[in-house]
Order: sequence, then C-alpha cells, then structure tokens
Amino acid sequence: MATRACRPITLLTDFGQDDTFVGIMKGVILGILPQASIVDLCHNLPSYDVAEAAFLLYITYSYFPAQSIHLVVVDPGVGSPRRPLLVAAENHFFIAPDNGVLSYIFDKADASRVYEITAKHYLSLFNIKH
Repeated sequence: MATRACRPITLLTDFGQDDTFVGIMKGVILGILPQASIVDLCHNLPSYDVAEAAFLLYITYSYFPAQSIHLVVVDPGVGSPRRPLLVAAENHFFIAPDNGVLSYIFDKADASRVYEITAKHYLSLFNIKH
C-alpha cells in the first residue's frame, strides 16, 4: 500500500533552542501525524515579538508548496483564554493565536476562511482552558 504524502508543517516560535519546548512541540505533532514533514522556520525570535513573527511568516510562507500548514507560537498572552485560529488563505493553512500575528496574511489574502479552534482535545495542546 502506498504511503500518502504529507503536507509540510512549518514552525515559527520564540521558544529559543536552549530547552525542550521545540522538541516537545514536534513530539506532539508526530504523535498526531507520525508521517509529518516538519520544517523549522525560526525559534529565536525576540520573546513575544508578534510584529516580527508576522513579518517573518509573511516573507516565508510562499516558498512552501500549496496546502502547507504554518504553525506560529509567539504570544505575549500565552496561557490566557486567547483564541487559537486556523486560517485558510493563499492556498495555505495558518494556525496561530488571535493576537495579530496573521495580520500580513489577512492584508494579502484575497479570500480567506477563519476558524476558531474549539475542539477540547486540541485546546489542551495549546494549554487553553475553555
């Protein structure tokens, strides 16, 4: 039986490289989707710099194949009840907190769909209590 190709998942965080947070995030992704192809965009952003993350996402996502998934975890309100979003735009998917990190994507996208992630088993991955 042929293995289905998996769309790339990019990671953009302010976690740094000095601890296990990036590795844990990759472990969670691989636990959900073992055949995932994970690409590290950057993990050394200045802490909580939403504007820099928004810019880096904007200038990098189009280099990836259509249907790629771009996961951004840069949020000064981490652990707060901020909504996690899934945005479909420009033939890509973006998962990020509702904090402005997708502002350039919204400005550029002709047509986009925005969904709030509300499934409890996914909210626990974001450490959000609803």
